[in-house]
Amino acid sequence: MTTAAPSTVRPVWADATVRTTCAYCGVGCQMTLNVKDNLIYRVDAPFEAVPNHGNLCVKGRFGHDYLWHPDRLTTPLIRRGGRLEPATWDEALDLVAERFAAIKAESGPDALAFLCSARCTCEENYLMQKLARQVIGTHNIDHCARLCHASTVSGLVQAFGSGAMTNSIADITAAKAILAIGTNTTEQHPVISLQIKKAVRQFGAQLVVADPRRIELTQFAVLHLQHRPGTDLALLNGLAHVILKENLHNTAFIAERTENFEAWQAVVEEYPPERASEITGVPAEDIIRAARIYGGNRPASIFYAMGITQHTVGHQNVLAIANLALLTGNLGIPGSGVNPLRGQNNVQGACDMGGLPNVYTGYQRVDDEAVRQKHAAYYGVEQPPARPGLTVTEIIRAAGAGQVRALYVMGENPAMSDPDSHHVRECLEKTDFLVVQDIFLNETGELADVVLPSAAFAEKEGTFVNTERRVQRVRKALDAPGDARPDWEILCEIAQRLGARGWDYADPEAIMQEIAEITPSFAGISYARLENDGIQWPCPSPDHPGTPILHTARFPRGLGRFNPVHHQDAAELPDDAYPLMLTTGRILEMYHTGTMTRRVSGLNFLAPEERVEVNPQDAARLGITTGDWIRVSSRRGSVTARAWVVGRVLPGLIFMTFHFAEALGNILTNGEAIDPIAKIPEFKVCAVKVEKVPAPNGH
Repeated sequence: MTTAAPSTVRPVWADATVRTTCAYCGVGCQMTLNVKDNLIYRVDAPFEAVPNHGNLCVKGRFGHDYLWHPDRLTTPLIRRGGRLEPATWDEALDLVAERFAAIKAESGPDALAFLCSARCTCEENYLMQKLARQVIGTHNIDHCARLCHASTVSGLVQAFGSGAMTNSIADITAAKAILAIGTNTTEQHPVISLQIKKAVRQFGAQLVVADPRRIELTQFAVLHLQHRPGTDLALLNGLAHVILKENLHNTAFIAERTENFEAWQAVVEEYPPERASEITGVPAEDIIRAARIYGGNRPASIFYAMGITQHTVGHQNVLAIANLALLTGNLGIPGSGVNPLRGQNNVQGACDMGGLPNVYTGYQRVDDEAVRQKHAAYYGVEQPPARPGLTVTEIIRAAGAGQVRALYVMGENPAMSDPDSHHVRECLEKTDFLVVQDIFLNETGELADVVLPSAAFAEKEGTFVNTERRVQRVRKALDAPGDARPDWEILCEIAQRLGARGWDYADPEAIMQEIAEITPSFAGISYARLENDGIQWPCPSPDHPGTPILHTARFPRGLGRFNPVHHQDAAELPDDAYPLMLTTGRILEMYHTGTMTRRVSGLNFLAPEERVEVNPQDAARLGITTGDWIRVSSRRGSVTARAWVVGRVLPGLIFMTFHFAEALGNILTNGEAIDPIAKIPEFKVCAVKVEKVPAPNGH
């Protein structure tokens, strides 16, 4: 982690200094780009700016070489004779509009589907869902939040009425106790981890980490609960059992602000620490100690990420976390709350903008008749039927079955990011018409009929929303390469070619004005008000200051609801044929599918290849040492990579990422195992086998 002095004065050598928002994880760090000759020569971070106060991780500080990489897309491409060939913008956009219109006329609007992007701006995601709903007439719009935090939205809405982080990054240091479960914070959200470490080191907070791996954050914890993957529900119910038994719960809060407590209590009584220990592998005495830490200190906060959500019971996992917060009254005050950490720069904003099949902007439900009438009146067009559209995984399957004939993908790479990647590619290849809009020709783009070159974050204006609901400005510092255009301009061109009116926006600020008009939680948001440190939604009026902490007096649903949840095994557990368990995640130096970070030489030097974490006991049994080549196989495929023998994983468990296309962990993951509520795949648990193999050719 590095810290820079505030760059309030432009260096004499720079053409310009531009403050903007980082385009990597969901922390939303503010940075100043020092630009000369259309290149970024230095990145600073102003001390006075929230949420990072001068701090940046290695990606934010040094990870921007990809912006001028020779692989950047600079001209539209059209598939002719089986090959992608350069085309003019008019040729490409006319073809997109013609094929969309023809497929809609032949098979109806639901034969088309759209994937918006956690990497693009709020304004661009708004236009993508507007194109799907108001121009084509379908709710088949989704994005990668389905694969990371769909269960956060569904679970927290059910418990509280709002599916977002309840507190602010700044008030982490007010916590007296912190439970971090299923979040490798130091590698995935490094600047937030600084706040957690500060809370521990400077303010005496007691940190409990629950994770199947001995991640770096455990070095700052008073207790590490190293539970088996897929047993979070039993662990959380076990903690709640102890808190109830030892009268550490907040009876006044429960009586005044919650409902369904008795029904939930009856289930939790079935999870004494001894039973929770049997299921999770965590010693009963550690479960008791952790419960006393979280239940015995107020305020206490909970942080989680995809280690909680990416399960067939991800929705229930989130409910169990909400239950703990309701039980102890740790909501609505600084240093408390339920705090899901968003993985990508604008995954929160893409959700806020209606990039989901069941909601318009601001989580206005598509099956609410009053909401439908409001949107019909505002846009002047008939709304799609009052039923949710297809999710990402459903879209891919429908494409394979011929039900979705056209797919428009903006800033996503499902051929690499989705589970069971071989099957995903097969489905994408069956679409009649695939459009991919991106800054590079990624694995999905290689299958496309039309590829549209877009501008990166530093080449356009707009907004991102970070993990704490803070709407922040993105500002143009560079010119886009070649003929690449901002995504919002491309979307407007397509809509106009399809005969839509009201798509002649002057700039992204005009788009935000429209968003504010149709979205109650953004009604007070404007570019003028975002000039400095942004605003946290809900911001219902121009004179409202924003909302740093949710649920201070009441919940959006009225009373917070306790929801009984039971442990259930993961969909696929180890057996004789596949005796090991695979779990997946990220590493500090790389980001998502590597589209950007693998084109940064310094980051490639730090993390040049996939390393499969293998426990020493398993390695000894298999005759494997660090650096050996191994083949990891599941029922869906095999990948080859180097082994890293390390005690940070439990015996019987291996860990891989999904950053490296040549050793893609998502080839192995289980795309058939889906959370029935959130529709999120079970990335975090599947059965595999490992065997030592000779080094591939060239190594």
